[in-house]
Amino acid sequence: MDSVKEIIIKVEDLKENKDFNSAIKLLEDSIIKYHDDYRLYEELADIYLYKWVIAKALKAVNFALELNNESATWYYLKWFILLTKENLPEAIKYLETSNKLMWNNPEVLRNLWWAYNMLWESDKWISILKRALALLPEDYLIIEDLAMALISNWNINEWNNLLSKIGKDDIL
Repeated sequence: MDSVKEIIIKVEDLKENKDFNSAIKLLEDSIIKYHDDYRLYEELADIYLYKWVIAKALKAVNFALELNNESATWYYLKWFILLTKENLPEAIKYLETSNKLMWNNPEVLRNLWWAYNMLWESDKWISILKRALALLPEDYLIIEDLAMALISNWNINEWNNLLSKIGKDDIL
């Protein structure tokens, strides 16, 4: 296994345990040795986004771009940063690119549905969520999101079927 991948696994464990300071320290120390690996900068950006330190997240993610301009993760992180700046149409372009590079990633698809929802493009919402649900048919969040999209589009029968699948009683 490559060393950077091992570092990222340790960072993910630290993030899961909410030990962000240790994760940042590990990444900063690792960047000294592996300064040309974009994945470390993406992890750093992810932590700064979580901590809502947008300027540092943007700096880290842009540095990652200089190292690898075909990273789906970079586009995904850039989407969130632009969203914080309330630039939804521009942000969606980055999310769409992430989706093209990381095809059929349920998390990316759920964010894409939300973005199109914000723009009231209902045909796109439903098709994206159906694709996400086909990938993770038991995902409670995807089912609820799709149910919301369907009721917004007045598709009552399909909405009822989805809600009954997850045990919801508020069926129309």
